[in-house]
Amino acid sequence: MRYVYFLLSLLVSCGWATAQSTPETHHYAIDIAGARIGTMTASRQQLPNNEVVYTQISDVQVNFLVYKLTIYYKVISRLKNGQLMLATVEAHTNKGNYSSRTEWVGTHYEINANQYKYERKATENRKIDFTISMMYFSEPSGRQRVYAEYFGDYFTLTPSPRPGYQAILADREDEYIYEKGRLVRVIKKNALKNFNIRLLD
Repeated sequence: MRYVYFLLSLLVSCGWATAQSTPETHHYAIDIAGARIGTMTASRQQLPNNEVVYTQISDVQVNFLVYKLTIYYKVISRLKNGQLMLATVEAHTNKGNYSSRTEWVGTHYEINANQYKYERKATENRKIDFTISMMYFSEPSGRQRVYAEYFGDYFTLTPSPRPGYQAILADREDEYIYEKGRLVRVIKKNALKNFNIRLLD
């Protein structure tokens, strides 16, 4: 009996190890005006029970004469069977600490975004199956919108002049550039200077 229990335990642990794969990770540099000001890491990990976790971490420090900015930003999005179940955002900045949360509660999403100079509290009945974090691993071919965990709202997608997409939400505009299906650059449009996120590996 102990032998059978041992074999079952071994099989379960082996199955867990197989299902919980090593994360796929991409590293990016963040530049402004040609100077490197930070890094971004995006990872995707397959878990048991058809769950996938996307994690995105940004660390930025800008210290110009009239412009100072410090941001540590972390997004975790958990999907099950292709549907977003929970997305959390933590932002620690020199302007304060902020957070966003999108959670599926059985029949709808509860959305609460509280970011710098931006707030949104809402519910959403339609299931979310594609987010900004996923764009670092999959090109959103044929999609007209993508869910932004940070804002708790959707960016509208349109093709850009370069191989990629323009993502627009109110007065915010980003550009995602792909090469052979791989995200190689993100341009975050800013009134002062654009932020450029470029793939390192």
